[in-house]
Amino acid sequence: MRTHLSTALSVVLVVVLAVLVPVGALSAWVDLEIDDTDRYVEAVAPLASDPEVRETVSDLITDGAMKRIDAGPLQSTVRDFLHQAVLSFTTTDAFRTAWNAANRTAHEAVTAALDGDTGEAVTIDLAPVTAQIRQNLVDNGVPFADRIPVQHTDITLVSADRADQLRQSFRLLRAGGVLPAAGTLVLAVLAVAAALTAAAAAGLGFALGALALRAVLAVARDRVLSEVPDGEADGAAAVYDALTASLRTTVWIVFAAGLAVVVCAVLARLLIARHRPGPRPGRPEGKG
Repeated sequence: MRTHLSTALSVVLVVVLAVLVPVGALSAWVDLEIDDTDRYVEAVAPLASDPEVRETVSDLITDGAMKRIDAGPLQSTVRDFLHQAVLSFTTTDAFRTAWNAANRTAHEAVTAALDGDTGEAVTIDLAPVTAQIRQNLVDNGVPFADRIPVQHTDITLVSADRADQLRQSFRLLRAGGVLPAAGTLVLAVLAVAAALTAAAAAGLGFALGALALRAVLAVARDRVLSEVPDGEADGAAAVYDALTASLRTTVWIVFAAGLAVVVCAVLARLLIARHRPGPRPGRPEGKG
């Protein structure tokens, strides 16, 4: 009876932890990174050196400028020249500074979009970056640089339809904060303190939960990027990967820790069983 009860409790523990691990990790990620401006900017800052992001920014700015330039038969040549000039600027420290400033401003728009009404996409406005690029190219005498329009130019991160599907989830995760993650750790500690069988179950629950979170991230990435315009998909993918980098790292840390707990608990049970004294022989009948 006791064995069946222990097995049932272990199964329940595995299921509960397999659910709590991804929910806790996602809630903590929203609370500590997505809702924190400094952490958000820190996460996307390296993207200023990402080739896909630089190419996307250069394409969008060049396309905007070429709408105001009529170079006749030299249109293609002028576009290539201007695109190369913009792309060259994206390798400078001035671009990285402008990128960080734009994302600090964009963070307010991102969080507002996730809290906002239906029909709003999640975007990054390149206008501050465009203004810096235009001024630098004009100062360096680049032809047609003064035709670059400084206007609201977006990189779409999440389409309006997909954002509508994500908003409710983000609100629930934001409401939870770090509490689900803390509850997961408390439950695991209690399980380890209770028994080795429960400890093994806790480790297995952590490992399965980590795999579940990895699957959620992969599916979410595919679904989010499937509705981003083709010309902006590479840039959006880079931003998504940067923002979820800490989550992907968490997945493998939790998975490895869970497997380690399982292995240690199993080895401990084997050692205890090996050193457990056997039953004492009964007293011979007829003596006493």
